[in-house]
Amino acid sequence: MNIPASLFTVRFAARQHLPLALLSAWLILTSPWLDLRRNVPTDAGFIDYAHLFVGGITACAAVLYAFGCLRSAGWRTYFPWLAGRFAAARRDVVNLGQGRLPGAEGGGLFSIIEGLLLASLLATATSGVAWLLSQGAPLALDWRSAHLAASRCLIGLLLAHVVAVSLHLSN
Repeated sequence: MNIPASLFTVRFAARQHLPLALLSAWLILTSPWLDLRRNVPTDAGFIDYAHLFVGGITACAAVLYAFGCLRSAGWRTYFPWLAGRFAAARRDVVNLGQGRLPGAEGGGLFSIIEGLLLASLLATATSGVAWLLSQGAPLALDWRSAHLAASRCLIGLLLAHVVAVSLHLSN
């Protein structure tokens, strides 16, 4: 079977989107009940261990998803400003100012939100894994702080993503 690599990665990333969203939502929604600091406590409960387990799965899935997205669509789609492409984002800002929705494709605001969301997902996953691996060390609390900051950014961008998708679906 001779499937082009780009077609495989598009389908692969598309199939990962919902499971990754559900895993991320579970981690976000259960995080208020965590009792993790520098170490996994000796009396850690189900939620603590489940967060570590689901977080590890989500971290692996996030890396694979990012690879699929960036391989199929190219990094310029998600990070157009890194390539010096500002026209689509500028056009979307002008359209918003005139009461029109930005386009869903083409390296504009929606693509920028997706790219930043992808970057914050990877930052959250990386800092979470680093926090776990450095447990017991003084550095663990620094990784915890980074993980909390990245997860807050992830939540904000996830909400922006859901709003943007919802606005496009309602039209």
